[in-house]
Amino acid sequence: MAEVQTTNVIDIKNNSFEAKRAHRWLFSVAGEKWYWARTASRPTFTVEPITIDYLNGKRYEAGKMEWSPISVSLYDPIAPSASQKIMEWARLCYETLSGRSGYSTFYKREVTLEMLDPVGVIVESWAIKGAWITNASFGDLDYSSAELVQATVELRMDNCVLEY
Repeated sequence: MAEVQTTNVIDIKNNSFEAKRAHRWLFSVAGEKWYWARTASRPTFTVEPITIDYLNGKRYEAGKMEWSPISVSLYDPIAPSASQKIMEWARLCYETLSGRSGYSTFYKREVTLEMLDPVGVIVESWAIKGAWITNASFGDLDYSSAELVQATVELRMDNCVLEY
């Protein structure tokens, strides 16, 4: 008679894997670490379905894939100023003082989102290619609050590569 083996859930949980944690990550723009990053969304994509109609039925195939914009929330310290960094980058796309637009080779950046293990080793790395700011908010101010000032940017990208 074969012996039935049971698996203890506690053994699996404690010994098989270490879960990635939402608070262990780094955000970089063009190789410069933005340590004042507070929250970020990981890349998300959508594949457009193509419908093929035939007689009284339908068939579906994959169409074009599109990466959704990511949002990054930043603390805004006195120095280095997150607001200043955002505006320096945004002005490469559109200069608000002169009204001139920039070439995409000037304003598109490579952004890196890296997840860390408990001892600080990079265990996941996203290379976000051709990123640029499509929306920026410099936060609200309130005399009755002692909260830290924050800024938020939305980044549109050409492509994302999960390197590991």
